[in-house]
Amino acid sequence: MLRGLATLALGGLLAACQVVPKTAGPPPPPPSGGETIEPGLPTDTDRHRVALLVPETGTNADVGTAIANATTMALLDTKTEKLRITTYDTALGAAAAARQAVADGNKLILGPLLSEDVAAVAPIARAAKVPVLSFSNDSAVAGNGVFIMGFVPGQSVERVVAYARSKGHMRFGALVPKNVYGDRSVAAFRAAVKQAGGTLVAVESYDRSATALSGAARRLANAGEMDAVLIADVGGNAIRAVPVLRDAGDKQILGTELWNTDASLGTSPAMRGAWFASVSDGLYGQLATKYRQRYGKAPYRLASLGYDSVLLTVRIARDWKPGTNFPVTRLLASDGFGGIDGIFRFDNQGIAIRALEVSEVGAGGFRVIDPAPTKW
Repeated sequence: MLRGLATLALGGLLAACQVVPKTAGPPPPPPSGGETIEPGLPTDTDRHRVALLVPETGTNADVGTAIANATTMALLDTKTEKLRITTYDTALGAAAAARQAVADGNKLILGPLLSEDVAAVAPIARAAKVPVLSFSNDSAVAGNGVFIMGFVPGQSVERVVAYARSKGHMRFGALVPKNVYGDRSVAAFRAAVKQAGGTLVAVESYDRSATALSGAARRLANAGEMDAVLIADVGGNAIRAVPVLRDAGDKQILGTELWNTDASLGTSPAMRGAWFASVSDGLYGQLATKYRQRYGKAPYRLASLGYDSVLLTVRIARDWKPGTNFPVTRLLASDGFGGIDGIFRFDNQGIAIRALEVSEVGAGGFRVIDPAPTKW
């Protein structure tokens, strides 16, 4: 369905509008005993009211705007008339945005983006029995009514380690930054090596400085014999570390989903032949092209999460009666959901488990060497 994304049409925008005719004189007085005007948005009995919580101002405004634009594209592409999405700016206060969204009668929250905003929104949404479908990748905030759609680093690590082991690599090392991403990557790496039947030789960590990175890479290179090394960091730091790692002998370099959008990797001869796991970019390329045509610039990679959250909601909305609580159990469907980023499904903790592909870095870019599964 997604390979032929629908053409955007003005009619799609007009479908949700109502034309108010002009009158020749002042409006008639309201009938006595009329309806009491309640605060918030007007009642909508034909469509599901869904809140989108993203930053529209401040530091992350561009990312939030890209996600919001992608949700608009998804509404138009699916031609749905069952959803009414209202955007709330989390940069003005995520808790305040959530309270307003609940007061306005929204039965589902898409977003927010940042994990600290999810933590602020969750208790408010939970008290109102409104589930949260967040764009965060922080598994610590998932559960108890909160579902996260972000790309969890541990899944990328598990996928690339399993692939490396299937190709005969046995002895593993890792180079990771001293931050939350690094900590979670290391935990996933240890578990993945053990699960694959490999041997963990050494792990070295570093703070974000060129000197610390080089020192950690040198220590790892001399830590013992290993045939595969994971670098759980952005492409630029990987490019700096790999020559040092390979001074002590050739090694298979492994990366994470952070490399997915870094075209500079292909320009480094040292990086050629490295492997990393990420979501598929095939359909995202189509989305990015349409986005540029509509908005005049490239989207942020996370825009796909906004698009896919709408696809998911549209699917569930087929059997969801407007005005009633969102059917949370439908999110746990064993066959999962499909979208721009491929297939995914939520586990019991509310974390999106994704089907990932493995790619190889080459001189001309990336080449898929082990495709993502297309069904569970």
